Amino acid sequence: MLTSRVAAALPRLLPCTRPYHKQALTNTIVKKKRSQLFTQEAQRQAALITDVEKIEVQYDGQPKNCTLIMNKGMSTPYNCAQHINQMIMERSVLAEVDGQVWDMHRPLEDSCTLRFLHFRQSDPYYANKAFWRSASVMLGALLESSFKDNLYVELCSYPSPNVRSGSFVYDVDIKIPEWEPTKEELRTLSGEMVKLSLAAHRFERLEVDASVALKMFADNRFKTQQIPQMAAQSTSGNTVVVYRIGDFVEVSRGPMMADTSHLGKVSIVAVHPIESNEVQLFRVQGVALPRGFLLNHFAYGVLEKRAQQMNSGRLPLNISSTKPQTQASTL
Repeated sequence: MLTSRVAAALPRLLPCTRPYHKQALTNTIVKKKRSQLFTQEAQRQAALITDVEKIEVQYDGQPKNCTLIMNKGMSTPYNCAQHINQMIMERSVLAEVDGQVWDMHRPLEDSCTLRFLHFRQSDPYYANKAFWRSASVMLGALLESSFKDNLYVELCSYPSPNVRSGSFVYDVDIKIPEWEPTKEELRTLSGEMVKLSLAAHRFERLEVDASVALKMFADNRFKTQQIPQMAAQSTSGNTVVVYRIGDFVEVSRGPMMADTSHLGKVSIVAVHPIESNEVQLFRVQGVALPRGFLLNHFAYGVLEKRAQQMNSGRLPLNISSTKPQTQASTL
């Protein structure tokens, strides 16, 4: 079990005789509840499709352009890639549907033109942003699972992805006043990120009513403040997008990369306290390369050293122990 493995290497983070936060909830219970609600809502939405309607997908790319006949509201860009060839299926990070960046596992809504985006194209801008954003979500999943249940971890938010910043981050409340992890502890967390990558979990996408999202995240006081803001900014005015990798559920505008296996070499390198009058948050930072990209030890060490510096991305605002408010745009 992930918790027990990390706990063995993080003894200083796991107070047993004097917990700082008494909480009946545990991350294990809450995570299971969110995943169950995700499954129920996905099944409910799938049941609404009673007739299979065919659509034409005009694929533009290698090895050659072609037309695919797919199922409206059911088939995804990933399904299209399965009909083209294995290389396209394995390397594609995102899709482009009628010029709009699209998740690989998001169902197609109508006849369209389709392209695939990957890290080795001439301008991988969107693929890189999705990579950084997805790495932050994976880090959130790791943090929510890495401490014993006597510490109820609440994920706050992460800044908009910026490759130039040198690190991906997640801001988290772990209910302890200080956290200065040792190098061994950071290596342990890095190893768990590698395991999450090797698990090759798909980033499952689901658009839900804000009321459903609030039910999912009723036990996270940060997310319950962010969700109404995000819903108000949606096209419908009342929906948000949630993602699931394994049994971890997150709210985010996305898009995300196809699955966790696109994360290659990765290191969790630093933890910085975020000053607040009421709530102690920590900004956890890491650096990573896409799968298949190699650097020598010295060059990667330079990236790690740069990533240790406090990431200047937008910080959560108006943090409060009872009614926290954060910038919804950071998700």
